[in-house]
Amino acid sequence: MSEGKKRRVHPADFKAKVGLEAVRGVKTVTEIAQEYGVHPVLVGQWKKEILENAGALFDVKRGPKPVDESSPEDKLYSEIGKLKMQVDWLKKKLGGMSPAERARWIEQKDDMPLTLQCELAGIPRSSVYRRLDAALRQECLDEEDGQLRALIDEEYTQRPFYGSRRMVVFLRGRDYCVNRKRVQRLMREMGLAGMAPGPATSKPHPKHKVYPYLLRGVAVTRPNQVWSTDLTYIRLARGFAYLVAIIDWYSRKVLAWRISNSMDASFCVDCLEDALRHHGRPEVFNSDQGSQFTSDAFTGVLKREGVAISMDGRGRALDNIFVERLWRNVKYEDVYLKGYASMAELMVGLAQYFAFYNAARPHQALGYETPDHVYRIGVGGGALIVDKFDDANQERKKDGNTGQRRAAAEVETDTA
Repeated sequence: MSEGKKRRVHPADFKAKVGLEAVRGVKTVTEIAQEYGVHPVLVGQWKKEILENAGALFDVKRGPKPVDESSPEDKLYSEIGKLKMQVDWLKKKLGGMSPAERARWIEQKDDMPLTLQCELAGIPRSSVYRRLDAALRQECLDEEDGQLRALIDEEYTQRPFYGSRRMVVFLRGRDYCVNRKRVQRLMREMGLAGMAPGPATSKPHPKHKVYPYLLRGVAVTRPNQVWSTDLTYIRLARGFAYLVAIIDWYSRKVLAWRISNSMDASFCVDCLEDALRHHGRPEVFNSDQGSQFTSDAFTGVLKREGVAISMDGRGRALDNIFVERLWRNVKYEDVYLKGYASMAELMVGLAQYFAFYNAARPHQALGYETPDHVYRIGVGGGALIVDKFDDANQERKKDGNTGQRRAAAEVETDTA
């Protein structure tokens, strides 16, 4: 049970000032109430009292004012008696509450001293001090976790192949005393995992079907031939958010995007539905093996539209390189520069950035044209993921396949 809000007592001169402001009639009652921080009803009451009692100022009757017969001591004892009766009534009504419930009444920022609060609540001070110390330690820990998340995010954006072990080395180099378990927890909460092959990285949901990768060595020659998606972490002043985007491989155009405060599948499905509604449907849709994209809700939409489903291979860092480059651009060109404080600010800022990214930002891989222009005319784009581990591709590379050499260079310099 929380302690009730204390009633404000306004001095007479304050009431007169507010009431006279209302009598002038220059401002509305609501404006006056907002200006002085009082309820509009009080403003009306004080105005009424001034108007009703104004005639008494000019009363011709003179003489001494009636004296209150009760002495100050009598008034004081009467007030003490009322307070004692109220305290006894509260103790009687709340006597059945447990100490844990009464301990929640204690507030460190309250005007009443902690010692008196504990005495009235009937609980030992030591238990309150322990709870306050634990809360303070947790607050400090949460603040340090926020700093660690920011450092991990920046380093992972530069080096997405870093796992928890390398992140521990990096953070210790920044004078943070952390162990691997803590870094693993933070990276797991942020949805980050090293892109290099390893045990239990990018683990799909055990009950979800994983589809094969269909784009290795396939030339993307037209818009809406291949779409792909991915999730990334966005740090805020207090907490963090997740961003999902869908990109057209041929033109690099961001077709749809959504943000969420949790890594659920619903906002990913909403993003997919939005892209399909405004841009038609692709021939192939590629994603990683995350549980959001292997879920029945997400793949069910693709099956309904007759879209071929492709998923990155384990440990294949280049299979979805275009979205990874998009995240790098978003963070270094917008998020890190502006330092968004809230979800609302992030929503407005990303809307402005993606409008710039699609319509005004030139891309080297597109001949310095914009994604909107290339997507609209269907000329000047293209993509090809070279399988560097495939023997056949290696032979073609040795034979001087210029198309694959151009594509490999394009992947390395895309969106620079």
